[in-house]
Amino acid sequence: MAASQRRKSLVCNVGGVPVGGPNPIVVQSMTNTDTADVTATVNQVMALANAGSELVRVTVNTEDAARAVPKIFDTLSMFGCKVPVIGDFHYNGHLLLKKYPDCARALAKYRINPGNVNIGKKHDDNFRTMVECAIEYGKPVRIGVNWGSLDGALLTRMMDENNLSPEPLDAQAVTMKAIVASAILSARAAESYGLPADRIILSAKVSNVQDLVTVYRDLAIQGNYALHVGLTEAGLGAKGIVATTAGLSILLQEGIGDTIRSSLTPLPNGDRTEEVIVSQQVLQSLGLRSFTPQVTACPGCGRTTSTFFQDMADQIQTYLRTQMPVWKGQYPGVEELKVAVMGCVVNGPGESKHSHIGISLPGTFEEPVAPVYVDGKLRTTLRGDHIVREFITILNDYVALRYAAPELVSIS
Repeated sequence: MAASQRRKSLVCNVGGVPVGGPNPIVVQSMTNTDTADVTATVNQVMALANAGSELVRVTVNTEDAARAVPKIFDTLSMFGCKVPVIGDFHYNGHLLLKKYPDCARALAKYRINPGNVNIGKKHDDNFRTMVECAIEYGKPVRIGVNWGSLDGALLTRMMDENNLSPEPLDAQAVTMKAIVASAILSARAAESYGLPADRIILSAKVSNVQDLVTVYRDLAIQGNYALHVGLTEAGLGAKGIVATTAGLSILLQEGIGDTIRSSLTPLPNGDRTEEVIVSQQVLQSLGLRSFTPQVTACPGCGRTTSTFFQDMADQIQTYLRTQMPVWKGQYPGVEELKVAVMGCVVNGPGESKHSHIGISLPGTFEEPVAPVYVDGKLRTTLRGDHIVREFITILNDYVALRYAAPELVSIS
C-alpha cells in the first residue's frame, strides 16, 4: 500500500483535532515535567505546541498532578495556547478520574494501558471505570499496550495455548500476538461498555523496529480503529532518531498510522521539542505533510574546504524555522518552499535550479562569487562579506511575492 493510500480508519476527535480517516497524520509529544509543577508543565506544553506538536500528553500519576491539570488548562488558555492536553494514566487512573472530575473534564483524551490498570482488582473493574468516565465526560480514549507492561494473565494464557499447538511459535512471536490481542480485546470491551468505536485510538508499542512493523501490520488488519504509532523507547541521539525514522517510515509508507510520536530520550537539560521536529521531518521527507521550508545542502568534500556553506545552510534552516510561526499566517503554502545552499559548482547550480531559490557558494580554487537562482533562473551574483544577509533579503522578498497572492507564482 503506497503512502498516498492511507488505511481506512475511523475519525476520532481529540479536543478538536481530527485523528484518522483522510485527515493529516497528527504529530504529538509528551512532557517530562512533574505535572504537579504547573509553571514548568505549562512552559513545556507551550514550547512543544509552538514547535508544532498538535497533541501534548502529560503524566497524571498522583493526586497533586490531577489537581494541577485544571490549573494547567486554565493557564494555557490564558496564554492563548489551545493545544489539546492528554492525560497519561497508569495503575491508579480509575481513582484519580473519579476523585477529580475537574481533571477528567479538562483533559482532551485519556491514555489507558490495559496491562497495568487492573492491578489488584477483578479482571476489568478499573479499566471499565476509566471507560465509563470517558463516556460521562465525552472523551476519547487511547488504549495503549506496551510490551514492557503487557497483561500478564493474557500472555500466560496465550503461551499455554501455544504450547498445546502442534506447531508452536517461539516466545517472541507469541508475545507480539499477545500485544495485538490485548489492544483489540480491550477496544471491544470498551465498546461493550458503551464507548463508540470512533472515540478509541489504539497503540501497541515495542522498542525494536522489526517488532514494531510486525505488530502494527497485524493490528491494522484487526479493526478500523485510528492508530497511534511510535517506538515506546526509541533511545537517545542518533540511535533514537534513526530507529524512529526507520520504524515510522515503513509503516507510514504502507498507509498505517494516524498519529505519531518520536519517543526520544533527551540529553540532560536537552531540548524536548527535538521529538516534535523529528516527527515533522519524517512526515515531510515522505511527502505526507509539509511543516517548514526545506534546505538542501551538500555534505561537503575536498572541493569545499571552507565550512562557510555549512554555516550558511544552518543559519538559513534556523531562520526559516524561526520565521514559520509568522509566515504561516501571512503566506499560505510557504511550508512547501525549497531552498538550496550548495558548496561548489559540481552540483550547486543544478540543485539551485531545482529548488525555488538557491545559492551556489564558491568551492576551493573557484572564483569567489555566489550565483543565486530563483525559480530555475539566475537572478544575481553575490560577492563579499555579506552574502548571508543579502541572500536572506532575497529570500524574504521571494516569500512575500510568491506566497502573498496565488497569482504571483514566480519572479524573474
